[in-house]
Amino acid sequence: MADGALLVAGVDEVGRGPLAGPVAVAAIILDPAHVPEGLDDSKALSEARRESLSKVILESALGVSLALASAAEIDAFNIRGATLRAMRRALAALAPRPDFALIDGRDAPDGLICPAQSLIGGDGRSQSIAAASIVAKVLRDQLMREADRHWPGYGFAVHKGYPTAAHRAAIGRLGLSPLHRRSFRSGGGA
Repeated sequence: MADGALLVAGVDEVGRGPLAGPVAVAAIILDPAHVPEGLDDSKALSEARRESLSKVILESALGVSLALASAAEIDAFNIRGATLRAMRRALAALAPRPDFALIDGRDAPDGLICPAQSLIGGDGRSQSIAAASIVAKVLRDQLMREADRHWPGYGFAVHKGYPTAAHRAAIGRLGLSPLHRRSFRSGGGA
């Protein structure tokens, strides 16, 4: 585990289930002296609370790194492979370099810059993973609101690329945008 590690990074992703848009990964090293209050799994927080906490995290963390896996990368490497690749990139770019990483989920990527442990349900069990969950979610939501301006008619600002009835109807009317994952045609996943 992380016993004795000085700099522990939490790593989490958002966006594995949507039909469109990237997977966003954050790697965060919290400052133990300035851990924001109210950290939790991003899905358990309101949008306003996530955005507020994200600002505090970005201002107080010792290190923050973000990485994206595009729709093309997801199609090329499948959702799991693309997510693991983005996790590896996020950790590799993190400064300062972590001594250890806690990664939400079942898998830890190979070839990391430090030892790591996967932690199922980590965003509810680790403050650093919860912080990564929040920052990744806020980033991805911002990207999808921006995508809505570039590709109007899909409703990206509302559903964020998830497989809602409105999103499926928009695909039926407009076809696939460059943000859509071709490997997710049926709406299930890769």
